[in-house]
Amino acid sequence: MKNHTTVERKSDRELIVTRTFNAPAHIVFEAWTRPELLKRWWTPKSFGITFISCETDARTGGRYRFVFGHPSSEQPMEFFGKYVEVTPHSRLVWTNDEGGEGGAITTVTFEERGADTLVVLHDLYSSKEALDGAIASGSTSGFGEAFEQQDELLATLGASGGEL
Repeated sequence: MKNHTTVERKSDRELIVTRTFNAPAHIVFEAWTRPELLKRWWTPKSFGITFISCETDARTGGRYRFVFGHPSSEQPMEFFGKYVEVTPHSRLVWTNDEGGEGGAITTVTFEERGADTLVVLHDLYSSKEALDGAIASGSTSGFGEAFEQQDELLATLGASGGEL
């Protein structure tokens, strides 16, 4: 079954992305918090971006740092921030600090629905202009492809008996 990703601008400052995954919440949550799993789905393959490093300390107060490379860029791209809230298998909240003050706050919820999990990603930007800039840069356009890659990863994890 192919799942659909919905990306919707809810207000001047809010972007909501929803997707149902065919896996239990604890496995989907692990795919969002374990570096060895994140590296397998986070960046859309068509973007040509590769992970240089992926560090996560997925606990309230912990930090994350992703460094990416791209053939057209001499300098790596770095994304980092702090986990504001980590409630295993149901909720993640993190800051996006690479842009300095006023970076977006991302909240992801994982709602188990039978054998599936509904994931809702909510980005709250500091201003209308910040969200406009993110959309114009293309940084919000890869959710569908990345989530398809996550579907593929989850299918391989499920094939191994559903345990990590």
